[in-house]
Amino acid sequence: MIDYSIYFFALAAILAVGFITWIISLILEDVSIVDSAWPLMFLFGVVALAFDVNDYNLRTQIILVMVFLWSVRLFLYLTWRNWGEPEDRRYRVIRDKYAPNFAFKSLFIIFIFQSVLAWVILMPLWPAITNNVAFSFWDALAIVLWFAGFFFESVADWQLSRFKSDPANQGKVMAHGLWYYTRHPNYFGECLLWWGFYLFAVSSGAWWSIPGPLLITWLLLKFSGVVMLEETIVKRRPAYREYIANTNAFFPGPPKHDRRAVGAE
Repeated sequence: MIDYSIYFFALAAILAVGFITWIISLILEDVSIVDSAWPLMFLFGVVALAFDVNDYNLRTQIILVMVFLWSVRLFLYLTWRNWGEPEDRRYRVIRDKYAPNFAFKSLFIIFIFQSVLAWVILMPLWPAITNNVAFSFWDALAIVLWFAGFFFESVADWQLSRFKSDPANQGKVMAHGLWYYTRHPNYFGECLLWWGFYLFAVSSGAWWSIPGPLLITWLLLKFSGVVMLEETIVKRRPAYREYIANTNAFFPGPPKHDRRAVGAE
């Protein structure tokens, strides 16, 4: 019989991160700090799950290290990227939409909402680290997929940050490196990474945890990722329209025309 208590313990840990971040957002008057809190929700959720681990074998240790590397890297990158910047335009739109009393409402529509999303996405890691199984082919495939995703996400973030740091690229469209093959290589990498975590769950016999990777895929493609980011970007950067016409939105592939000469998301 499945013991659900540890999974709900993880939810409590994630909600704690969300609540603390909400308090900080009230002080800073900036709810976009939830972006930095997002990877920490997973880190603390997995720490809570780890309390139910009976045998910290090599397989379990590998998974825990992977979660740590992903969450810390993303937390540091997002915090560095947003440090000293005003509230993200996406959250300013939400702030205006839910005024007045947005400060209180934000606890539910942003922080608790994202906490619950993180909890569902975390689902495959629950059986992956708490079920004591031998290392298998699925685990090897999971590691390969995870590293491919981590590479895409981290390299894409590095390439974009370098591009934006050059004043000569102001207003231009990033179409170099991984961004030459897909408009969102960082999102593609994030998706691969979580399907890698799901394969660890499959190895543990928990195919039923598929709502986790399905949810993150839907979020990246249809909700908070590609769609939301590109909703207004064409108005701000007209050249992005051509980029859309020639470059895959998500899955990498050769562009219809060579765009390396065009030049930031």
